[in-house]
Amino acid sequence: MADVSVNATNETSATPAAISRLLFIDNIRWSMIILVLSMHAADTYSPFGNWYYVDRQETGFGTALFFGIYQSFLQAFFMAALFFIAGYFAAGAFDRKGFSRFARDRLVRLGLPTLLYMLVIGPLTQYFLSWTWGKGGFGHQWLIHLKDGEWFSETGPMWFCAVLLLVSLLYGLIRRTERREPQLALRGWGIVLFIAAMAATTFAVRIEIHADASVLNVHPGDIPQYILMFAAGSFGYRGNWMLGAAERSCIRWGLLALALSAPLFAVLVLFGGGLHGDTALYAGGFNLVSAGKCLWEALVCVGMGLVMLAVYRCHFDAQGSVAKWLSDNAFGVYLIHPPILIGFALLLHALPLFALTKALLLTMLAAIGSLAVSALILRKSPLRPII
Repeated sequence: MADVSVNATNETSATPAAISRLLFIDNIRWSMIILVLSMHAADTYSPFGNWYYVDRQETGFGTALFFGIYQSFLQAFFMAALFFIAGYFAAGAFDRKGFSRFARDRLVRLGLPTLLYMLVIGPLTQYFLSWTWGKGGFGHQWLIHLKDGEWFSETGPMWFCAVLLLVSLLYGLIRRTERREPQLALRGWGIVLFIAAMAATTFAVRIEIHADASVLNVHPGDIPQYILMFAAGSFGYRGNWMLGAAERSCIRWGLLALALSAPLFAVLVLFGGGLHGDTALYAGGFNLVSAGKCLWEALVCVGMGLVMLAVYRCHFDAQGSVAKWLSDNAFGVYLIHPPILIGFALLLHALPLFALTKALLLTMLAAIGSLAVSALILRKSPLRPII
């Protein structure tokens, strides 16, 4: 493989320390969180996925295929992109604060919102909206929730913050023993090796741990991808990838990875059992279908990451009043959207609409409702410092 550099030779030479705000990164962040809402809306009506409340109706082959492709595609990259961004900013935060302040800051900004969800928002959602708790009144069920330790596994979508907290603390401990990560250039052979490493480690975990298993509400088979993307983000800070990577090369390598992923996905669908409703091989184990799926996810993850980096930096590196408002409220939306999305899903239940139409409508309603609650309530409450 030729050593094709992805470093810019004619781009800005600004160092990360000199950058006050990367608006295109803020725009990627809120875009990914809107996609989170769309994923949970799809989970509500799709024959695939897992969510608090489902309103599934019989769907045709075309609808099921669309849901399957859309959900699989999102799952392959959107949360990994958030881990990459988190890793990028974690490196700079550790440089400025040192281990103690870095760890304390992460415990407050990630740990407290997660506990708020696990102890308040999640239980209220399960008892009053999704009806997944038992009888005896909310207070009785809430005490059972605490006593039996169920709350440890009830992170809901806040699994992201729980896992990110653990990964961040691990990163801090590693940095405590090592002064600084080496500066690595983003090169073609490195991208190839990174994709291979992601596919191999993911496959290795899924050989031993079935897809139905979960820790902190996240599949262990997804954790290698998240850790590697966080690590890539931290190295990206040191190597100034956000501003120093040439857009043409990012697009070229990103599109190449996505182009390779397309025929691989078709092969997995045609020969993996998906056309017949048999998804057992996709869930893991020592088989070629699982290995191919892990490689496909790695190609999509890295390909989409490179393309988004170039496209957003080139075309979306600014914020008007609307984009800034979306950015300011993105984390509040992530925290509060489950009960709002489920509430709107209950209201839409009686409407005689196709599943895809309902999913799109639910996404828009949940986004509007969650943004309104975040802007009008959460950011004006004592919770503002942590959201």
